[in-house]
Amino acid sequence: MQTVTVSPKFQIVIPKSIRELLHLRPGQKMQVMEYAGRVELIPERDIKELRGFLKGINTAFKREEDRV
Repeated sequence: MQTVTVSPKFQIVIPKSIRELLHLRPGQKMQVMEYAGRVELIPERDIKELRGFLKGINTAFKREEDRV
């Protein structure tokens, strides 16, 4: 686990190893949320990066009659 320091402007620097692991880019937007007493940063992904991420999902199920 790595430690970061919150600046007087409430900014942090994401360690290089984490940036590289998650393929983060300068200017990329992130969602910030509080969960169970911690801060979580969730990178927003370009729609092109999401292509195929549901590959293999089972879509053969019976829908309710009132649903199209």
